[in-house]
Amino acid sequence: MSSSAARAAKPFHTSFGFQVLSAMVIGLVLGYVARQIGPTDAGPNWLVQTLSTVGSIFVQLLRALVPLLIFTAIVASIANLRELNNAARLVWQTLLWFAITALIAVVIGIALGLLIQPGLNTGLAATAAAAPSSTGSWLDFLKGLVPANLLGLQASTKISQSGATTALNFNVLQILVVSIAVGIAALQVGEKAEPFLAFNRSLLAITRKILWWIIRLTPIGTIGLLGNAVAVYGWEALASLGWFSGAIYIGLAIVLFVVYPLLLLAHGLSPARFFASAWPAIQLAFVSRSSIGTLPLTEQVTERNLGVPREYAAFAVPLGATTKMDGCAAIYPAISAIFVAQFYGVPLGVQEYFLIVFVSVIGSAATAGLTGATVMLTLTLSTLGLPLQGVGLLLAVDPILDMGRTAVNVAGQALVPTLVAKRQGILDQAAYDREEGIDALDPVLAPAE
Repeated sequence: MSSSAARAAKPFHTSFGFQVLSAMVIGLVLGYVARQIGPTDAGPNWLVQTLSTVGSIFVQLLRALVPLLIFTAIVASIANLRELNNAARLVWQTLLWFAITALIAVVIGIALGLLIQPGLNTGLAATAAAAPSSTGSWLDFLKGLVPANLLGLQASTKISQSGATTALNFNVLQILVVSIAVGIAALQVGEKAEPFLAFNRSLLAITRKILWWIIRLTPIGTIGLLGNAVAVYGWEALASLGWFSGAIYIGLAIVLFVVYPLLLLAHGLSPARFFASAWPAIQLAFVSRSSIGTLPLTEQVTERNLGVPREYAAFAVPLGATTKMDGCAAIYPAISAIFVAQFYGVPLGVQEYFLIVFVSVIGSAATAGLTGATVMLTLTLSTLGLPLQGVGLLLAVDPILDMGRTAVNVAGQALVPTLVAKRQGILDQAAYDREEGIDALDPVLAPAE
């Protein structure tokens, strides 16, 4: 019996997808229980703290490998792209399809905002408005392109009653810029760079192996992440912004389950196979609310399940994780900008709608390495001249909306490399069409030996 047949014969309950779905159910139950217990005098109850700790540790483990994974993968992929005759075409085709899918998503967002009119159908009072603590601007984007240091690391200090704490964060866009520069320089150096490229390939293999160990913990992390979200935020906040939340999730559903399948069908690819293959990454994105945290798994399923060549997937997926955000950078800011304009009674003309499209298609990279969609939203509002205080109206439901936004982001980050690989004739069609073992943990996530 072949190894593929053996994997296909495994019981369903051992599959990765089933484990994550079961973890989501357990997380929902524990989150509901934790919410019913309520807070204590000292703060959140023990169950909330436990769920929060488990989820945070899991995301921290994923994020800890992201800088190393991006650097080694990008350098290796640039070195490998020299073996492809159409490397330059792959790059511009990837950027083109990023823009095309973002354009479709933002047009859907504008249409839903005008149709549903969420800013006119809300019970919120103007007193709920508040300026955000962080904003985005085109200057921030330009400055973010220039690495502050070789590793793209940034230090931040928080002062509280218990004292000051300093943490290191990384700017994904800067790491991407450094990685591309090093990869191109290695190609220019030629033979002298071969020892470095060999070391980089070995380091990438080691990183993938450690990554696989961490991803095996996904069901446990899912329980903590989803349980904490339910316990802390609940679903009551959706009531006051029901029309707005509904518009966002309708838009996300249209892009994920209508637009993406139509694009796949137009390229002769099965939507059912795409979702079966990419679903592990989409699931993790939903519960973790982090495209960057999901990046390692997104790259794995894009390469292993969808049949995209490793040398191209290792380049396109990290690039997509920084600039390809149909949920956070297209649908959400479009509907939110219309909501704020309607709430404050500010009329929007054709010029303003074109500006929304421009910011969504061109400016999504401005959110790279930053948290959530607030930066993208403030960039859109400031470009349109709308009150930034309107952001405060939407913060109550942002965590709940962020789950759906991130899932769509990650689906798009897997979709575009698949479409481009198909168009360029480098997609492994047999791997894409393969049915056995698609959801099993070992064949999907284990790095190549």
